Amino acid sequence: MPEQETDLKLVDRLEPEPDAAPETPENQASAEAPQSAGSDEPVTRTESANHVEPLRLEEPISPEELKKTIQDTQLSEPAKIEPPVSPEQSTGQQRSATSDDPLSREEFDKLKAERDQLVDRLARLQAEFENARKRAERERISDREFATGQVIEQFLPVLDNFELALKSEGTAEQLRSGVELIVKKMEDALRQLHVHAIPAMGQEFDPRVHEALGTVEREDLPDQHVAEEIRRGYKLRQRLLRPALVRVVSNPKQKSE
Repeated sequence: MPEQETDLKLVDRLEPEPDAAPETPENQASAEAPQSAGSDEPVTRTESANHVEPLRLEEPISPEELKKTIQDTQLSEPAKIEPPVSPEQSTGQQRSATSDDPLSREEFDKLKAERDQLVDRLARLQAEFENARKRAERERISDREFATGQVIEQFLPVLDNFELALKSEGTAEQLRSGVELIVKKMEDALRQLHVHAIPAMGQEFDPRVHEALGTVEREDLPDQHVAEEIRRGYKLRQRLLRPALVRVVSNPKQKSE
């Protein structure tokens, strides 16, 4: 029966193949999946879902090539990490970058006016400082002259007495008594200026206020005492103006004892 055979062949063609799997959402997802990350060629599909071409892998790396790659990586220069930039530095960089921008006429006039004010102020300060220095110098000189004048005023009467003594025609005794009066007035003037004579005769030798010019052997005076005053010494309050020039006693009896 040829018609029956034809129908069987048609039925065989219409029926699904026994190896084909039913179409499911999982199969659809696997069919629509992207290319493999390790493969350079896309996966090709055939008419059957179970027939997929195998993935093509790259050729394996030999141990020598892997070792050389690691050594090159270790010897390569490390990346330079720049330190973080603070907001102030970034602002300064921005300002330096924009400093080349031309100034407007208004800003230029403002800066010029400020410059002129500062220069004028500096000139005034310099002039005031110079005037203050000169004024202080004049005051110092004036004070010194005033103090010197007060000292000289105390000795003018002494000078007058010396002139009168030179003009006198009296005897030697009268001249001597006149000179003694002059010396007394001189001592009074020094006393008013807080100048005092340093005691020396009969005092124990003190190197702080006495200056020895030599020794004198004497048995009537104690050893290391002043035997003779050559020049009188003076003090201004507690300050030594000049030491007294003296000769010191050398007593051989006290040394032997």
